[in-house]
Amino acid sequence: MMHIVKQQHGRKEGARKLITISLCMIVKNEEDVLARCLDSVQHLVDEIVIVDTGSTDRTKEIARSYTARVIDFPWSDDFSAARNFSFSHATMDYIFWLDADDILPAEEQTKFLTLKRTLSSDIDSVTMIYSLAQDEYGKTISSVRRNRLVKRSSGFRWHGMVHEYLEVWGTILNSDITIIHQPNRCASDRNLQIYERQLAQGAEFSPRDLFYFANELFDHQQYERAIQYYEQFLQTKKGWVEDCIAACGKLADCFYALGDEEQAFRYVYQSFEYDTPRAECCCRLGYYFLQRKQYRLAAFWYHLATQLTMPSDSWGFVHHACWTWLSHLQLCVCYFYMGEYELAYQHNEKAKQYVPHHPAVLHNECLLQSILAAESTFHQTDES
Repeated sequence: MMHIVKQQHGRKEGARKLITISLCMIVKNEEDVLARCLDSVQHLVDEIVIVDTGSTDRTKEIARSYTARVIDFPWSDDFSAARNFSFSHATMDYIFWLDADDILPAEEQTKFLTLKRTLSSDIDSVTMIYSLAQDEYGKTISSVRRNRLVKRSSGFRWHGMVHEYLEVWGTILNSDITIIHQPNRCASDRNLQIYERQLAQGAEFSPRDLFYFANELFDHQQYERAIQYYEQFLQTKKGWVEDCIAACGKLADCFYALGDEEQAFRYVYQSFEYDTPRAECCCRLGYYFLQRKQYRLAAFWYHLATQLTMPSDSWGFVHHACWTWLSHLQLCVCYFYMGEYELAYQHNEKAKQYVPHHPAVLHNECLLQSILAAESTFHQTDES
């Protein structure tokens, strides 16, 4: 049975044995980012294991400047095989994994060190927030939660050739430590090609494979094929609830991109069958109605999004804008077109609390201030 516990605070070290940590990584041609990653964590771990899957640049040379444990592993289109191989070479109490284009910022390093000093050996896995994308000010705009630090003696294994996942059980600690993903290259079609080769070889896709293959197709704007595999995924009725909700949202986006608004609406509403509404789906509906100039309907859905609380422990992908400033900014637009300028201004001010330098926020502020000032002058003149 899985037991979830929250972040520990104020634990005394006492005589507790400090845990030891192995950092395990798989890399290939990462000379541009590897040092940046290792510089951010080398002082936090007791061992670094780097598995190279065929680099042709200076990656291994850079890796050897941090650790003697640089091990070759022939690439076989299987990320789990490579990660399990890296885990097999760990020797410390816990295993921490990162990708080469990840970093741990200074404030997160402090949290990590506190965790290391206070972690009970009863904990089997520690989850951390994975910031997938950031805005120009460094604020997270998309995130997901991952099992990041796991007890080596538990023998947890990776599964899946692409978009692999670490299967864990036991007592799990949801920490607030955030790892930042900062790639310096454009997304490639590597993962899509791995799936395509599996498909050509007659491989049977699991529900999870169907979902992530559809995601790859979506990212490459192959909307018709993405629809096919998202629908296959939902039809299995074996998908994780967060993936089912996400699939409905992606299906809506596919159909909207193809000009089929009726199907787009259908799949957004279907997402509500799996759990309470997510802000992302509310914003989709708000956008659809806003495009139709049905401002009150649009405002209803955007307002609902503002009433939802962004989940702190969610394992699904979270698009932060939908849970924070975007709904308020769009409510400003809705109320502007309805002639309710004071409400429009209020929501623009709420958006400004999150994104004070956003061009649309600044434009709206200037426009609405001038309108409200003119209205005030008109009323004063009329009363006199």
